[in-house]
Amino acid sequence: MNYMILFSMVLPVLAGFILLFLPDNLFVNRQYLIRVTGVAFVICALVAILVISGAVGQRLLLFFLIDEIPVYFAVDNLGRLFAGIVILVFLLAGFFSFVYMSHEKNEKRYYSFYLITFGVLMGLCFAGNLVTLYLFYEFMTLASMPLVLHSGSKEAVMAGLKYMFYSFCGAYMALFGIYFLYQYACVFETTGAEFSASSDMTRMMGFVAGGWLDTHAVAQSGNIEMCLIAVFLMIVGFGVKAGCFPFHAWLPTAHPVAPAPASAFLSGIIVKGGVLALVRTVYYCVGADFLRGTWVQMIWGILAVVTLVMGSTLAFKEKVLKKRLAYSTVSNLSYILLGLSMLNMTAFTGSLLHVIFHAVIKSALFLSAGALIFITGRTKVNEYMGLGKRMPVLFWSYTIVSLGLIGIPPTSGVVSKWYLAIGCLENDLVGLSWIGPAALLVSALLTAGYLLPISVRGFLKEPDYEAVRNDYKEPHLMMLIPIGLLAVITFVLGLYPTPLIQWIQNEIAVGLF
Repeated sequence: MNYMILFSMVLPVLAGFILLFLPDNLFVNRQYLIRVTGVAFVICALVAILVISGAVGQRLLLFFLIDEIPVYFAVDNLGRLFAGIVILVFLLAGFFSFVYMSHEKNEKRYYSFYLITFGVLMGLCFAGNLVTLYLFYEFMTLASMPLVLHSGSKEAVMAGLKYMFYSFCGAYMALFGIYFLYQYACVFETTGAEFSASSDMTRMMGFVAGGWLDTHAVAQSGNIEMCLIAVFLMIVGFGVKAGCFPFHAWLPTAHPVAPAPASAFLSGIIVKGGVLALVRTVYYCVGADFLRGTWVQMIWGILAVVTLVMGSTLAFKEKVLKKRLAYSTVSNLSYILLGLSMLNMTAFTGSLLHVIFHAVIKSALFLSAGALIFITGRTKVNEYMGLGKRMPVLFWSYTIVSLGLIGIPPTSGVVSKWYLAIGCLENDLVGLSWIGPAALLVSALLTAGYLLPISVRGFLKEPDYEAVRNDYKEPHLMMLIPIGLLAVITFVLGLYPTPLIQWIQNEIAVGLF
């Protein structure tokens, strides 16, 4: 089973490169390309499912960078959670793209990098230490950038370069923190080149519940403040991928130019790479106790609140649908960051719940936007009046996931926001304990203001121009089923969240607080 971990990463990357370099004349018949790619999607997803279902606790050494720093992989429950989300969105957005990409050029290239990105994300989820995570974090940027600049237009190329520049700059900030923290990693003996299931990996910056930072050594050295600065740089650096202020600008630039299924994958999954890196850094490397009550926690929380309200406000003012959803992602990722910054069990539970719910909901919203753009060619939010009467399933699915993002019962969003608000109130930080819940409420109202008018106009308004033509109808089933399935998941997780909450608290959060 150990080598299945590696296989789950290598297989999609290898499949992507093979597809990329196959001659285009082999796929003169587009249906042949779709069948081959669809089989590759399913096989890669099944291999990853086998890993997350049967490899808990397994470790696999790949090689040593230096004597004490290996590149290795380990499967734990946090990695399984993120990998499961990746697999779900990968499959649904992938099958959606088989119809959507029919009007795009370089379709084979898109599927190739889509597969490669999936393999890299598996490596990120199963990274066994901080160095391995950093390597795959950088690979994730390189693999996903072609999805942003796919169209090849000037705007797409500039957006792709902006995405790369922001991501690399953030990663370099995090790299400084890794360099600095390495000297304070707890020292344990290991079994050498082979890692047994009982080997303690802390000397090699492996992920340990509660962290491996030797706080006694930090205190003796007198470098507590420098250590806090290093951690803060890592939080800000990894927060770039999660769209945290002031490094959020790449998100609203990248989404409008990327194909809709790529936007769903970026917003639902890629940005969660930054969240995973933050969770690993704070809770599995440094430890929550080291940061609790410090200026790092306070500034982190303030940045999250500012980004949360700012993103919702900009989304409310934005008229282009995909750009509006991109600003919404900026806001909702800060829900997660706010919860993580509280450093308590309740808020942590809310953050991981929102990781899941946001991935499902935002993927559905971007796919819905893609379906509307594909059918009508219209991109602005006020151009869909009356369409709900011709596309009731699409608009009802959009409405359900919109209610989920707002946080209206019985959809899933209300559960994560409840835990986030209670977690903020349980915190002792002056001001943030009540500003946090207030910001969540303001953001929820703004979310209702920028999502629900599309449904209202779609169902209740009559078009004042030729917006509803006779040939406008429900999208193809391969587009509609993924959106509908995500809407059902949003509703079901809102009705039955308890098993998921208990699993997070009993299997992931143990030892972190």
